[in-house]
Amino acid sequence: MKRNVLALTFTRTPYYVLSGAAAIVFLFPLVWAAYASVNGQAGSGQAEGFGLGNYDRLLHYEDGLAQYFFNSVFVSCATVIVTLFVSLFGGYAFAKFDFPFKNVIFLVTLAILMVPYATMLIPLFVLLKTIGLQNNLVGLALVMAMFQLPFATFMMRISFEAVPKELEEAAQVDGAGTFGVLRKILLPAVRPGIITVALFAFLAAWNDFITPLILINDQSKAPLSLAITNLRQQTMGVIDYGSLEAGVVVMAVPCLLLFFALQGQYVRGFMSGAIKG
Repeated sequence: MKRNVLALTFTRTPYYVLSGAAAIVFLFPLVWAAYASVNGQAGSGQAEGFGLGNYDRLLHYEDGLAQYFFNSVFVSCATVIVTLFVSLFGGYAFAKFDFPFKNVIFLVTLAILMVPYATMLIPLFVLLKTIGLQNNLVGLALVMAMFQLPFATFMMRISFEAVPKELEEAAQVDGAGTFGVLRKILLPAVRPGIITVALFAFLAAWNDFITPLILINDQSKAPLSLAITNLRQQTMGVIDYGSLEAGVVVMAVPCLLLFFALQGQYVRGFMSGAIKG
């Protein structure tokens, strides 16, 4: 028995060592940002010692941290809602129905992932200005959702395909229609996929910088990522690293909380297509 335990320990030791090293590598930048945000630096809100001067400067910058935080939350949540609504029905259609050129349309949808999204921002800027949604949080959210739809549709398709057909057939025998099967059977079954898509869409919209930089001109409508970038630049080209690191911490906390709260569903969402059939 002892030999088996020792053998198992030695077998798993490289796994534990590599996992611990990877955790340190990924956590170190965040820990350093948290340390730098409260450590005194010349030219920052906390000139010396330890304190919350950088957070105070961030809190009262221009229109205030609350306004920029609200902008980010609004854009991120709107992106999640639009992405989920479209990808749910798109993934359901691709997974459960046959129609002309289905696979071609799906491949064209996935091909959008190969196009650098930054190259599409100028045409989208012109389009949004034409329809009156440029410099608008709703327009920004729609653009963010558009960038997420190819991956989201792919995820929802493999999630729906992983659901056994016997469940649908049983519901149809009981008299459920197409939307009844979707609402009562399929949606609960693909919940991990839904959460994965929602998490990806939220994180992408929350952390994006280049899209609001191009589409938003009004400082009061800037999301947190753009406001923090504007905050760091002081007079004579001096960078306020303390306030910048405080902003990094503020932006990272919601992402970490969401990931830790939903990590189980997130992993199951990625595994749903792997266990098909």
